[in-house]
Amino acid sequence: MALTEPEPVVFSSSDATGGRKPRHRPAPESAARTHARSLPVVPVRARGMTIEDATGRRYLDCLSGGGTLALGHNHPVVLEAIRSVLHSGACSRTGGSAAAVRSRFVAELARLLPPGLDDAARIRICGPAEGDALAAAVRLVREATGRRTVAAFTGSREGETAPDSGEARPDLLPHPSDYRCPFGVGGRRGWELCLRRADHVLGRTGTEPPAAVLVEPVQGEHGGVVPAPDGWLRGLRTLTSERNIPLIADESQTGVGRTGALWAVGHSGIAPDVMILSGTIGGSLPLAVLAHREELACGRPGPGPDAHRGNQLAMAAGAATLSYVAGSGLCERAALLGERMLRRLRELALHHPFIGDVRGRGLMLGAELVAPVRPPRSDDAVVGRHPRPAVPAADTAVAVRRACLRRGLIVGIGGRDANVVCLLPPLTITDEQAESVLDRLSEAVAAVERAGDRSAV
Repeated sequence: MALTEPEPVVFSSSDATGGRKPRHRPAPESAARTHARSLPVVPVRARGMTIEDATGRRYLDCLSGGGTLALGHNHPVVLEAIRSVLHSGACSRTGGSAAAVRSRFVAELARLLPPGLDDAARIRICGPAEGDALAAAVRLVREATGRRTVAAFTGSREGETAPDSGEARPDLLPHPSDYRCPFGVGGRRGWELCLRRADHVLGRTGTEPPAAVLVEPVQGEHGGVVPAPDGWLRGLRTLTSERNIPLIADESQTGVGRTGALWAVGHSGIAPDVMILSGTIGGSLPLAVLAHREELACGRPGPGPDAHRGNQLAMAAGAATLSYVAGSGLCERAALLGERMLRRLRELALHHPFIGDVRGRGLMLGAELVAPVRPPRSDDAVVGRHPRPAVPAADTAVAVRRACLRRGLIVGIGGRDANVVCLLPPLTITDEQAESVLDRLSEAVAAVERAGDRSAV
């Protein structure tokens, strides 16, 4: 079989999409997969945000590789960049050796870094995965500060996965949220209390400050698409600067225009000490990068050889994607179209009580599904008291995703309770496609409500 041919497929009588179900013949692959189990689609070709499966059915893809495909599938700019490297005869991987493609990528990224970091930054190319960049960032700040622990926030991937080499971690810092505020008040008062708590934890007498504070400008699928308030981020930047604690911003999912700015930290105007970049930064190919202040560099290379650090194809695709997004107005379009989609989602929530909250920034949107909102209790009326949020409804989210799939729409599920329907379309989504996405989602939500197919509601 040619390498470009799809794997053999067999069909069963029906599936969640209402048609014949494509299924791979048994293969010795681990069952430790996620989307393959929840989305019974065998894609054979894709362009933009459209995927075609083995049966010829087409879907609008609002997952975009977990938000990593800024330009969608197989964008001509990305394909041309990859072809140029292949046809040039250059090495596809060079380790850490100097190369023209690598130099162009580094120069393009350095040119587009956020103000305050661009003139004082060094760029480190890591292994292919976000975890590689996260591990490299932790090593960097530990070596620079001589301290060991790294602080993160509730709801973040870093809070669960940041390497600690066995050291005791500091308390997870509270992350602000209007809907599920850790202090039960929401709004400005809520994030001010979160900031006060962070100040207390980071400044406790008799304890060593952390080597860094890790934050996502918008908590992604893991946290349930929770944007960090701009005022809170500015306060956190001030707090960490005053205590000489490096601030690491994870832009793996938010970077390269997704939130309506090239980098999500740009909304608040802060400049972190370290930025973690992966996913989109490789232009659809695996690549992970650190951008950090020069004074944090120890001058020593990272441990162990890694051929992926010199992946020429990913760097060519990444440089082309960065340049195209920055120069074509896609960031501004993502901001405007994202706000329009958010308004329609809020209108949808008014008619369906199991949509507890709608939130997001740019083309990073989430709808949190919950049990029916209970009648307000008398003590909720106390001045300054934020209403208690409803019980998460993960089963409803699964039902909505299944109903979306029947209508040719692929969405994600995220959140700590797996009850947030996530929309992460490519930045190249058209107005017509955006309307179609929202129409199909609306139909799916209405169908689930009519059927009562939600055991958590």
